[in-house]
Amino acid sequence: MDMGTAAGAINWISVSVAALSSFMVGGIWYGPIFGHAWMEAFNLTEEDLAKRNMPMVFGVSLLLALIAAINLEMFIGAEATLAFGSFAGFAAGLGWVAAFLGIIYLFENQSMKAYLINAGYCVVALTLMGAILGAW
Repeated sequence: MDMGTAAGAINWISVSVAALSSFMVGGIWYGPIFGHAWMEAFNLTEEDLAKRNMPMVFGVSLLLALIAAINLEMFIGAEATLAFGSFAGFAAGLGWVAAFLGIIYLFENQSMKAYLINAGYCVVALTLMGAILGAW
C-alpha cells in the first residue's frame, strides 16, 4: 500500500480513541500504580509537579499521542485484526520504544527503576493502542 492510500484509510474514530487511551493508561500507571515510585526515581516532589503548565503538558501530550496513534494505524494497516494490532503495538513498544529508551537511559545514567516504569508504560500504552486500532 502506498502512503496516499494508507493515509486515506485512516479510521479517525479509532485513532482518536487509541490516542485518548494513552491518557487512561498514563493516569493509572503514573497515578496509583507507579506514581510514587516514578517521582522517587526522578527525584521529583509534589511541589515540582505543581509548577508545570498543565494545559500545555496535556495539550502537547495529546498531540503526541495522536501522532503515535496515526503512525501505528498506518503501520498496521486497515486490514489489521485485534490480535495483529495488539501484537504490533506490543512489538513497537518493546522492540522500538523501550529499546531506544534503554539506550538513552544508559547514556544518561538513569536508574533501572526509572527505565522500567517509563518503558513499561510505553509497552502497555502501545499494546492497547494497537488493540483498539486492530479491533476497528
